[in-house]
Amino acid sequence: MAVALAALLAGCAGSADDDGKNAAGASPADRSESKGAAASGGSVGAAGSDCALPVRFDVAEHWKPKGIDAGAEPSKASKGSGDDLGAAVADSLLHQGPVTAACEIDAKPAGHIGFLRVWTGTAGTTDPGTVLRQFVAAEDGAGKATYRSVRTGGGLKGVEVEYLYTSELLDETKKETALAVGTPDGPVVLHLGGMDTEEHEAMRPAYELAKRTLRLG
Repeated sequence: MAVALAALLAGCAGSADDDGKNAAGASPADRSESKGAAASGGSVGAAGSDCALPVRFDVAEHWKPKGIDAGAEPSKASKGSGDDLGAAVADSLLHQGPVTAACEIDAKPAGHIGFLRVWTGTAGTTDPGTVLRQFVAAEDGAGKATYRSVRTGGGLKGVEVEYLYTSELLDETKKETALAVGTPDGPVVLHLGGMDTEEHEAMRPAYELAKRTLRLG
C-alpha cells in the first residue's frame, strides 16, 4: 500500500553512524541524523500551515510536508478514466482502518526514500490502541506487531507499534512504525514507512522528533 500511495500522491544511508563513518562531508540533514537526533525545520499542524491537523509537531530539516485532500484525490484519479475504477482505487488508498490520509512529509529532499504520513479519524472514534490495531490490521502484509503505551513530549498519551510489512509484489519484508494518539477532534496516526528497513532506520530520527514534539494543535 505504501508504494501505491506514494505513486498516487507523489506523482502527485544507513542508521545512526553505527559504522563510525566521518559525517563531516555529509549534508546538514545527514549530520543531524547520524547523531541520532534530527534538527527541526519547522512545524506542521497549525491552521494555515502546509497540513492543518488536530495536532502540531516539528518536521525534520529538509523534509517537505504536503496536505492531502482525501475528498479531491479520488476525483482527480478518475479524470479521463471513463469509469469510477480510478476513483475507487484512490479512495481505498486514502483510507486505512478508521483513519484517512491527511498529510505526507517527504524525506526525499533530505536524501531518503520514504514518507512520514499523518492519518486522522473522526471525533468520537474509539481509543488510540484500538485505532492503531485496526490501522495495522487493514494493511495487507502486516505482521509481527509489537505494541506499547507511550507519552509524547507534548503530554499526549498514545500507543506505538513496530511491525513488519511484506510486499507480495516485491517479495520483500521491511520494518514500519506507527503512533496513535487521541484528540478532542478524533484520533491521529503518525506512520513511518520507507523503501526498505535500512531507509526506515535512517529516517527514524525524524519520526522521533515528531513524537517528541507532538502536542495538541
